[in-house]
Amino acid sequence: MVSRKSGYFVGAIAGAGVAAAALAGVGLRMAPAQAAEQPPALVRTAAAGPAIFAPPPGAPLSFADIFEKVSPAVVSIDVTSRVDAKSLRFRNFPFDFGPNDKDGEEGAPEEGGRPRQQSSGSGFLISADGYIVTNNHVIENADEISVTLKDGRELKATLVGRDENTDLAVIKVKGDGFTFVSFEKSAKPRVGDWVIAVGNPFGLGGTATVGIVSAYGRNLNDESSSFVDYVQIDAPINRGNSGGPTFDVYGRVIGVNSAIFSPTGGSVGIGFAIPADVADSITKQLISGGKVVRGYIGAQIQNFTPEAAQAMGVPGLKGAIVAQVTAGGPAAKAGLQSGDVVVSVNGVDVDSSTALTREVARGVAGEVLRLDILRDGKRRMLDVRSGVRPSNKELAAVIGGDSADEPSDSAKPGKAAPARVNVLGMGLAPLDAAARTRYSIDADVRGVVVETIRADSDAAEKGVARGIVITSVNMKAVSKASEVSDAVDAAKKAGRPTVLLGFANRRGQTGYVPVKID
Repeated sequence: MVSRKSGYFVGAIAGAGVAAAALAGVGLRMAPAQAAEQPPALVRTAAAGPAIFAPPPGAPLSFADIFEKVSPAVVSIDVTSRVDAKSLRFRNFPFDFGPNDKDGEEGAPEEGGRPRQQSSGSGFLISADGYIVTNNHVIENADEISVTLKDGRELKATLVGRDENTDLAVIKVKGDGFTFVSFEKSAKPRVGDWVIAVGNPFGLGGTATVGIVSAYGRNLNDESSSFVDYVQIDAPINRGNSGGPTFDVYGRVIGVNSAIFSPTGGSVGIGFAIPADVADSITKQLISGGKVVRGYIGAQIQNFTPEAAQAMGVPGLKGAIVAQVTAGGPAAKAGLQSGDVVVSVNGVDVDSSTALTREVARGVAGEVLRLDILRDGKRRMLDVRSGVRPSNKELAAVIGGDSADEPSDSAKPGKAAPARVNVLGMGLAPLDAAARTRYSIDADVRGVVVETIRADSDAAEKGVARGIVITSVNMKAVSKASEVSDAVDAAKKAGRPTVLLGFANRRGQTGYVPVKID
């Protein structure tokens, strides 16, 4: 309540200052770039009176001059694509503007083909010869791309390149002498500074909204967040704003609008933009080569959480734990193993799985990456020769597809239930032939199977479920339920609050989860 009152109070004073400037006949003036970083001037109403803040540089009376300057570079993009009928269902996830969230209508099916869909988005020119930046999800699967300029001209566009990992794409129209805008890579607005979003919401075209930078470094918990720290803005953006630019008060592009937080399906005032430095780097690669090439070692990784570090007896250690190594990949060839904790890459510390992914991605094919790892409680160095990161579709095929089926509750008739050991809220049983059949567990998986789990247990809260196989405890392999119980007892006697369980699920995925000791 105190901060809210304080916010209203400061806003009222700033508003009064702007009004005073208007009465004095002061129009909008574009201050030099460095002026935005100067502290606001103090104005005293009397010699002994309290100090108040005058309107800071960058708080204009109107945004009309800025909009007039930049809007000719912003375009509306209309896309015709063929899609699977089942994918046309409108999604209402918390984070929208995904591939099926574009403004569009389902068309009639092509003869012998898939339905056609009309959709729209936004983009902006970054060169006089017609290169346009937009979102990957705006033009993904496009058969035809049409661009409408502010002056009403409609131009056909061709795809130059796209990058699904950052949700960026570049298209091009024929011509020259186009008005364009530039990315601002160094002078980032501060949290609280004005920003202007321009785009094509709901197909309306040429729409401007104004707000402030709300935060930096936002994670959307999707694939793109492995490569993008999003800028959060409160300038209203809606469906169709995807791919449009966010400007600072000097008309420089500081982000590419990409997503909104939307429990209702519409804007609630929380939007996310890809930062200009990321967008600039990616679009340059797309223009020069049509694609983005990233390093790859072939390992599935997780965050090495504080709980996991406690379980391993290395409190305070940060890094990423290797959940699974891809057979035949660069990491496997170099000897990286499941359970290894990667602490740094080429001398750069990594404190999370995202940090590790980004450091590896910076590598080029053939480059040797030196990994500092923790294995069996000892630090060691490992050299991995980087490969080329496959597409997300190819990676998903390697990891294994998702399945919506749940394990059956029924065992084969005439078979007695195996003896169970109850530990950490789980009922563990031998991984025999019946269990493998019941839960579709591969023959090469070793461990003990979770037959029951208490709903209020820490294991259940961490995602452990029936049919999951416990393969290790604190990096020691287990093949009997009693070995899990013994390992938990040993950790408890050693004063450790958690144990690190290795697991495998019926889709063949492996990983680690720290579970509190009751």
